[in-house]
Amino acid sequence: MSHPIIVDAQAKMKKAVDHALHEFSTIHTGKATPSMVDSLMVEAYGSQMRVKECAAVTTPEPRMIVIQPWDVSLLKAIEKAIQVANIGFNPIVDGKILRIPLPEMSRERRQEFVKLAHKLAEEGRVSVRNVRRDIHDHMKKAKLPEDEFKRVEKELQVVTDKAIKDIGDHLAAKEKELLAV
Repeated sequence: MSHPIIVDAQAKMKKAVDHALHEFSTIHTGKATPSMVDSLMVEAYGSQMRVKECAAVTTPEPRMIVIQPWDVSLLKAIEKAIQVANIGFNPIVDGKILRIPLPEMSRERRQEFVKLAHKLAEEGRVSVRNVRRDIHDHMKKAKLPEDEFKRVEKELQVVTDKAIKDIGDHLAAKEKELLAV
């Protein structure tokens, strides 16, 4: 049975890893996914809303995103939000829907995305190490017996190494996906 401190560390490190994986999902390859535009903020009804909160986002084709607002009056606001976000998309209004064709990616653009993925992975690893440091400080303040402290410290390092390996594995998969033509 794991020590409560380790259970806490695992939960916090899982959140850091999940955040890094979510950040990876925002890096788009040539294939369209709704997550590319889901979190964009739209000026709607006098406040800021995410696109996914005011429209249905689908990908009927591998290189096309379709946004269908639940209220047609938001069409222009969503189009403006996509253009202002400067994510390289040029939305096309088509009646009551918005079509976003994805441009073909150049080799240089793919390399930029790989660099961004490495940066996001490093941020994730730093988050995991920060959790380890905070938990270690907490252990020192808890004044555990020395043998228990050493055992929990080793277990904490194992959990940290696993979280960092998870990020590295996902980075390798994302890099392979980005460089595939």
